[in-house]
Amino acid sequence: MKVSVKRGDSYQEFEVPRHPSQTVLDVVTYIQRHLYPTLAYRFACRVGMCGSCAMTVNGVPRWTCRTHVDKVLKEEKLEIGPLRNLPVIRDLVTDMREFFDKWARAKGEFRGRQSKQDDFAKVPPQSEERVLVDKGIECIGCAVCYAACDVVKWNSDCLGPAALNRAWTLVKDVRDRSSLERLRAVAGDAGCHACHSHVSCTERCPKHLAPTAAIAGLKREVAKAILRGEL
Repeated sequence: MKVSVKRGDSYQEFEVPRHPSQTVLDVVTYIQRHLYPTLAYRFACRVGMCGSCAMTVNGVPRWTCRTHVDKVLKEEKLEIGPLRNLPVIRDLVTDMREFFDKWARAKGEFRGRQSKQDDFAKVPPQSEERVLVDKGIECIGCAVCYAACDVVKWNSDCLGPAALNRAWTLVKDVRDRSSLERLRAVAGDAGCHACHSHVSCTERCPKHLAPTAAIAGLKREVAKAILRGEL
C-alpha cells in the first residue's frame, strides 16, 4: 500500500504493509517506528475518546484511530496530512492555540450564578433548555469540524463551529449568568451569522453532534435579543 504523508510543503511517499482491521493511526505509527523516525504526529488514547489523533485523510478530516484503512483507501493509496485551517507546527501536528483562543472569544467559559456556599444547581434533564443542548455538550474540542469548515477557510477570523457550539450550550444553561455578553460576542460578522449552513461540520463530527443546528439556535437567540433592544 502506498501512503503519501504531508511534510512541510510536499508529500513523501512510503510503502506500508496491509493488515486486517488496520487503522490510519496504525499506518502513521508504522511509518514513524519503521520508516521515518522523525515523523511528528499527535495521539493519546488510541480508542476514539480524546480526538487528539485528528488528521486529514484523503482530503477529509477524521480521527485516525477510528478510521479503518479498508473504508478510505482509494486505488491502494492513502494521503495523510495535518488538519486544515490551523497552523502546522511540524508534519502532521497542528497548533491548537488559535482554535481554543476562539472558544475564549466566544465566551466559552461557564460563569455560574451561585457561589461555593450554595447547594449544587440542579438542571432537570428533561427541561427544554437541557434537551436543546443535550448533544452539544458532548463536544471534546478535537477540531475536526473546524478543519471541515469552508467559512473558516475563507475567513480566518471566523469563530468556527466548535466555539459557536460551545457558546450555544452556555446560552441555554440556566445556571450561567453571562448569556447576553456571550450573544454580543457571537453576533458579529465573524460569529454565528458568518455560517453559510454548508453542514460540513455536522457531517464530519466524529461524535455525531450537530454544530449547524447549534449555530442556527444562536442566530435565533441573537435576533430575539435585538428585538428586545438588548443588543
